[in-house]
Amino acid sequence: MPQTNSNRRDIVIIGGGHNGLVTAFYLAKAGFKPLVLERRPQVGGAAITDEFHPGFHCSTLAHTAGPIRPDIVRDMQLEKHGLRYITPETCVTALSPDGRALSLYQDADKSARAITAFSQKDAAKYPEFQQSLAKISKVIADVLATTPPDIDHPSGGDFWSMLQTGRALRNLGKRDLYRVLRWGPMAVADLVAEYFETELLRAVIAARGIFGTFLGPWSAGSSLQLLIRAAGDPHPAGSAFFAAGGMGALTQAMASAAQAAGVEIRTAAEVIEIRVKDGAAIGVLLATGEEMSAKAVISNADPKRTLLKLTDPTHLSPDFVQKLQHYRGNGTVAKVNLALSALPDFTALKNADSAALKGRIHIGPEIDYLERAFDESKYGNFSRQPYLEATIPSLTDPTLAPEGKHVMSIYMQYAPYKLKGDWEDQRKALGQTVVQTLALYAPNLPEMILTHQIITPQDLEDVYGLTGGQIFHGDLALDQFFTMRPLLDWARYRTPIRNLYLCGSGTHPGAGLTGGSGANAAREIVKALKG
Repeated sequence: MPQTNSNRRDIVIIGGGHNGLVTAFYLAKAGFKPLVLERRPQVGGAAITDEFHPGFHCSTLAHTAGPIRPDIVRDMQLEKHGLRYITPETCVTALSPDGRALSLYQDADKSARAITAFSQKDAAKYPEFQQSLAKISKVIADVLATTPPDIDHPSGGDFWSMLQTGRALRNLGKRDLYRVLRWGPMAVADLVAEYFETELLRAVIAARGIFGTFLGPWSAGSSLQLLIRAAGDPHPAGSAFFAAGGMGALTQAMASAAQAAGVEIRTAAEVIEIRVKDGAAIGVLLATGEEMSAKAVISNADPKRTLLKLTDPTHLSPDFVQKLQHYRGNGTVAKVNLALSALPDFTALKNADSAALKGRIHIGPEIDYLERAFDESKYGNFSRQPYLEATIPSLTDPTLAPEGKHVMSIYMQYAPYKLKGDWEDQRKALGQTVVQTLALYAPNLPEMILTHQIITPQDLEDVYGLTGGQIFHGDLALDQFFTMRPLLDWARYRTPIRNLYLCGSGTHPGAGLTGGSGANAAREIVKALKG
């Protein structure tokens, strides 16, 4: 059947996650007419809000923003499209089984005063560490916003970018330059031990270096992720950036901005094949049988799904296929969302201190606890004493739950994608483990639970399209970063197939919900298509 004009497009973007929407926006601003095809009924990818119990709404997967890069927020004018950030004064509260709590705040001096209850020495060191991290992270943020250079044939622009980075590093001064060179390859456990003696403080900072990865705090290179994440937010343990209405409100604002710029978005439109002819992408095939031709195809899906599943691998060299098959991306995170009849009482928080619960809640009281949780996952078991990051977003956004009731959003680690046995059989046990762990800190929590929503790594793959259940589209590790993300020689958003590009978190910088990969990809794709 001959194709109609409506089936021809400038650009087709596969996947309406946040990076796909950012890429589409910038391409539209450059004069193209992108079509975004989203497999699920709503855009957003891992940044969505759902009603999981009557009257109870929750950020189904990601529960905090990266935060989104400020230039992207400004360019897309997201506030005008309905985005309202909620940034509680409390960044994170770390709980200890001995009944103590440590809260860290947006203000470094206030954090230092809170640390005084644990250690005068650590209280004095904390502002120094935050100041150094902020200084270093500014340079890293600039690197994350650039395109990795072409190693074999660097252009004039590549040389200029590398020169600017070199100058910025030199301007750090000898001490901080030395720190940059040392910290990246270090185990994050070693890094925090150099500054702090309090285990609870060490653990809550170190957790930022292992979140979402198949790494423990003693794994070499785990400090790199701490530095990458600090590039968007220099608080040592990270901040709490919520969107009013849940994280889905962020991607809905992005979709609105993209459509206002001229982007067309179709939901419930599953791409099952990227069409390739003579070594070039020429369009896509939908699950309905509809075909669409396009001058370029951009995938917001992860690299493996894009190039080994949606594309026939016969169009790729055996060497490339082999390298991509070894690109590491086995997830370690599960998600549990709870509808609660009331706010639980946490033993460590006297007088029902709800202010301490308005940011993130960290459960993983010491480095060895985090490492033991990781140990179980190495052998195909989910941790029975897991590291948890929880939020109670209804404290800062009452619209998410009926009056007097609450929602609780919990990331559980470590839950290996490659589990001994079947995840469906272990779903209930996973939920019970999370609740039992929380009950050690909030004994009356179990009696307040109205319902659970339990999302396993297998669900992350099957329902949300994250290969291997990997929330970052591939591990953030030394050998999968910058010029090697996803693979050496293929870190500039293009693929071996002409006119087929990548824009998701499996590309540089790949740092979660920042929009950096989408913005960087759009810049390079515009150059290629207009070149």
